[in-house]
Amino acid sequence: MRKLIALIPAALLTTAILAQAQAPPAKPTTKPATKTTAQPTRKADEFVIHMSSGPDQLLSAYRGKVVVMAFMYTTCPHCQHTAGVLSKVQTEYAAKGVQVLGVTFDVNAKAGVAGFIKLTGANFPCGYSNEDLVKKFMHVDGDYFVPMLAFIDRTGTIRRQIISAGDPNGEADKFLADQENAIRKEIDKYLKPAGTTATAKKSTKS
Repeated sequence: MRKLIALIPAALLTTAILAQAQAPPAKPTTKPATKTTAQPTRKADEFVIHMSSGPDQLLSAYRGKVVVMAFMYTTCPHCQHTAGVLSKVQTEYAAKGVQVLGVTFDVNAKAGVAGFIKLTGANFPCGYSNEDLVKKFMHVDGDYFVPMLAFIDRTGTIRRQIISAGDPNGEADKFLADQENAIRKEIDKYLKPAGTTATAKKSTKS
C-alpha cells in the first residue's frame, strides 16, 4: 500500500511536466515594431520618375518647393482615390509653392500609368518606377500597403512618411481615412516661415 501511494504523486508530477513542455508559448502582449513605422527626418535621395511621354522627372528639380510624393499601384482603387485628392491639393496649393508627384510602381506600371492618369484626372507629374527603387527611397524593410506618401520640405528633407503596414498604433490608417484634410494640415506645417510665431509674439508686446 505504501508503495502505491508513493507512486501516484510521482506519476502526476511526470504528467504535469510533460504537459508544460507541450504547451504552446505565450503570445506577446504587444506587436513588434517594424522599420516601416519609423518617422524619418533625413535628406531625400535623388529619385527619377519615368514618364510615359516626355522627359524623366527628377526630384531634385523641385528643391525649394514643398513636395508630396505618392507611391501608388495603377490598379489600386485606394490609390486612384488618393490621386483624385492630390489633384485637388495641387490646384489649391500650386501658387503657394507645393508640388505633388506621382509614382506608380506595380509590375504593369509602365503600360498602365497613362490609363491611370486618364482615369483619375491627375493634374500633376505622374510616372512610373519599380518596387526596389521605391522601397529603397522610402526605407521600407518589410510589408507595405499602397498608397504610400512622403512629405518633403523646401530644403529637400523628408519630414514624414505615411505607410500603413506594420503600424501598431494605426496612425497611418487614421491619416488615410481622412486624407484630404490630413494632407492639407501636413503641407501647412512646411509652408509656415521659420520664426513666424516668435515674430508675432514680439509685435503683440510692442
